[in-house]
Amino acid sequence: MPHDPATSRADWALAAHPPEAEEGPAEPPSRRYRTVWISDLHLGTPGCQAVALLEFLREVECEQLFLVGDIIDGWQLRRSWYWPQAHNDVVQKLLRKARKGCRVVFIPGNHDEFARKYLGHNFGGIEVAKEWVHETADGRKLWITHGDLFDGVIQCAKWLAHVGDTLYELTLKLNRHLNSLRARLGLPYWSLSKYLKLKVKRAVSFISDFEVAVAREARKRGVHGVVCGHIHHAELREIDGILYANDGDWVESLTALVEHADGQLEILDWSAHSTVLAGRSVAPPRTELAPQGR
Repeated sequence: MPHDPATSRADWALAAHPPEAEEGPAEPPSRRYRTVWISDLHLGTPGCQAVALLEFLREVECEQLFLVGDIIDGWQLRRSWYWPQAHNDVVQKLLRKARKGCRVVFIPGNHDEFARKYLGHNFGGIEVAKEWVHETADGRKLWITHGDLFDGVIQCAKWLAHVGDTLYELTLKLNRHLNSLRARLGLPYWSLSKYLKLKVKRAVSFISDFEVAVAREARKRGVHGVVCGHIHHAELREIDGILYANDGDWVESLTALVEHADGQLEILDWSAHSTVLAGRSVAPPRTELAPQGR
């Protein structure tokens, strides 16, 4: 197989463990959870909200952290290398959490599919797995998968997915220019890509079909629910008796799925709490589902 320099650099970004800069006296985390799920960070792209993500990782403590795919964007890095210091800081913070006793599990997605060559390996304390079954504090079993296997475009027309990804990057670039203008006018942050996703009928239909397909597979596997990412749309609801949880993304939504000590699940919208994004509009509260045994 020909050597791919961009993929090699992405491999390095995942596995490298250089000496870490001293952070000074650590402040106690402001939020503690049993489990946290994040996905679709897209490190290696200009759209990644790495500074806000680093703030989240510093302020949130948990026993288990699941990285549910598209952590490093290998597709973008093959086209053009982009890796600012903030992205390296995020990788180092994840490694630091693993060293300090947090169990960190990385489940690769389609954008970081290069990591699927390393299933079963451990990089600096970060475990790489194809999928996972997590048991909540109240006894529910949740199947964890990125979700790209349930995206017909990814499976049947990968070239079209790459075209769509390029168009998405252009939308995000336009969005940055638009928000730069809005900031000068004193207006809050507004996501053009998120607006289009929720307004275009075919996009809304795709999201619904994806959610139903993933929930159906979870039922076949005999679990109580599923946690996934991939579509950049945070959601927490029941579909025909199966709990469907999507942790969202760190490009548009800045969301995470968290499990409290009693097993209660919640989608945490970090844009409503972040101090580094003080100029952004605050999204409405997300749905919470109380713990329930099955």
